[in-house]
Amino acid sequence: MNQNSASTAELLKEYLLAHQQDFYRLAYSYTKSRDAALDVVQDSIEKAIRKSGTLNHPDSLKPWFYRILVNESLSYLRRNKPLLSGDALQDVPMMDGDPEAALDLYRAIGALEPKLRTVIILRFFEDLKLEQIAKVTHSNLSTA
Repeated sequence: MNQNSASTAELLKEYLLAHQQDFYRLAYSYTKSRDAALDVVQDSIEKAIRKSGTLNHPDSLKPWFYRILVNESLSYLRRNKPLLSGDALQDVPMMDGDPEAALDLYRAIGALEPKLRTVIILRFFEDLKLEQIAKVTHSNLSTA
């Protein structure tokens, strides 16, 4: 392993450890299931580690990983019909403040089509820049 790939691997490791809750929150927004979200995150991390050699620009790590995470989440949805039961709402990670408002917000976001939901979550919950969102969603910047 050369020094460049070793530093990329270390950067990836630090990033993955520091943002696990963010990844879970995004995966949960798709799966609506604690266990499924954890599986999606685990699969995404495994894929990122395997494909870390394709990361040419370490400064693009965040959109690169979010693209993997979103794709794994969408793959999960294709394989499984998402069901949102009343019990599942108890597992929703809450924001600070009014729990009812948070549930209303989660329900509204959950009702959006997947691509739009992805843009909303990445922009307002994960603080990605529009340029990064365009990379994650494979969209033009003007439509992200």
